[in-house]
Amino acid sequence: MKALAICLSKSRASESQSWCLAMNSLETAFIAAGAVLYGPVTLVALLNLGLWRRERGDGSAPDASVSVLIPARNEEETLAGCVEAAVSQGRGLAEVLIFNDLSTDQTQAVIDSLNEKFPGIVRQVPESELPVGWVGKPHACQRLADHANSQWLLFVDADTRLRPGALDVLVAVAESRNATLLSAWPRIEMRSFAERFLMPLLNFVVFSLFPAPIARFRTGASLGLAHGACILAHRETYRRIGGHGLVQDRLFEDTALARAWRAHGENSQVTDGRMIATVRMYEDFEGIWDGFSKNYYPAFSSMFSFVAFQAFMALSAVLFPAGVIALILTGVLSPLWLFLAAFSLISRLLIAIRFRHPLWSVLLHPFAVTVMLALGFRSWWLSEHGGGVSWKGRRYGGSRVAAKHE
Repeated sequence: MKALAICLSKSRASESQSWCLAMNSLETAFIAAGAVLYGPVTLVALLNLGLWRRERGDGSAPDASVSVLIPARNEEETLAGCVEAAVSQGRGLAEVLIFNDLSTDQTQAVIDSLNEKFPGIVRQVPESELPVGWVGKPHACQRLADHANSQWLLFVDADTRLRPGALDVLVAVAESRNATLLSAWPRIEMRSFAERFLMPLLNFVVFSLFPAPIARFRTGASLGLAHGACILAHRETYRRIGGHGLVQDRLFEDTALARAWRAHGENSQVTDGRMIATVRMYEDFEGIWDGFSKNYYPAFSSMFSFVAFQAFMALSAVLFPAGVIALILTGVLSPLWLFLAAFSLISRLLIAIRFRHPLWSVLLHPFAVTVMLALGFRSWWLSEHGGGVSWKGRRYGGSRVAAKHE
């Protein structure tokens, strides 16, 4: 009996030891996975939080002229505010050009009113049909640039609002960095719940992956970045290398332009432009859903990169923290391991601090990412199998160029 008791005791000890080893292996695997998933993005977010300078201007006014160029398709509600903010810029402003991209609303009536209100400063570029092989916005921007007369070309969306002194700051930053293309990443205005819930993901995705301070000094094309709401280009350089013709068939034309710029040996830069421009990209869930359905999948250079991004976001923001919480609730892991699930929110919190996003949106991050993943799947499906995506009365097929007017 004594021998049996000893054997049982040894067996239990052996099982306990095996259990401890298994737990140690599981815990080690989770720590390693957390380090891989969150270490790099947290470092990039910290880099952007601490070192990416917010441009405010130093009071100087460069001796340069700027043409503000506004592509407008169905922008009757936003165009007037954009033009008025541009006209108020001061002596650096040479002209405000508007291209009515075959709008089907009252955009033309708004343009006529602006021409009367600001004679000699606001001009309309003649309308033209969308050429085969071109997407609407690149074509509109190219038409505007072809009619501009200034040293610098500033492309802004109709929902962009330039802050006072914006032109001076933009030109000063471009000249100080020896950049021939400069994009100001604007302050994204968010009012509705849907905007505050989902729109912070744009800044999170970009600035937890894109090291803006490093991109200032490195010339690689992959480090090109731009926000289409506010892009300043040197006119002679723009015309010499092909302008928006470089991205004529791209729905996601802004960052593509910055990368093409660098690929041609030119210096493109992006700056924190929250003190330069504001933009309200979308007003409700429907607008966000339709807008990002247009841009999401076309933003990727290949199917592989799209799938890799979707998988990473699903694993890092949803599956991994959910798995940790499930193991805690079932008693497999100690509640102390909740820090691993919380660590998935660190980079999101850093970006929220940087861009002053509502902090409650950080706690809802996994749910927002779930919606984003569904949106990405929809964008892929529409682009490749669903007949293309629709935007402002045009349908763009899998080829990413305009297929037809609706």
